[in-house]
Amino acid sequence: MQTAGKSLKEALNCAQSEDRLTVGVYESAKIMTDDPDSVSFCVLATDEEFECDIALQIHFTLIQSFCFDNDISIVKVSNMDRLAEIVGDKSGQLEDAHCVLITNPADGTWEDPALEKLHRFCEESRSLNDWVPEITLPGR
Repeated sequence: MQTAGKSLKEALNCAQSEDRLTVGVYESAKIMTDDPDSVSFCVLATDEEFECDIALQIHFTLIQSFCFDNDISIVKVSNMDRLAEIVGDKSGQLEDAHCVLITNPADGTWEDPALEKLHRFCEESRSLNDWVPEITLPGR
């Protein structure tokens, strides 16, 4: 589990440096609708707001379903603030880091060992009927 968290952080940092991150529920839904083949990985982040926000829970259900239907690996993290620190600007502030997508590069010529580890982790989890495994992101 700790290795998966480290791999997730590395994959997010790599994707961010290559401008392959989409952050936000609505922004992610637009990418998934317009070009689902460009999406490689999905991260859903819960927080206290998630427990009280029925609309957000519905969005998560729809995003999960879409990922399953399009063979997109998906994980949950329980610390949205930590995810925002990793994918946000220098202040780490984002209004909506509940959903983060890693997209494929336009030229299709990239390899990301951390992302490959995550895909394998998701495959292993699915084989154990854990369809949306939860990962703990490492600290700074």
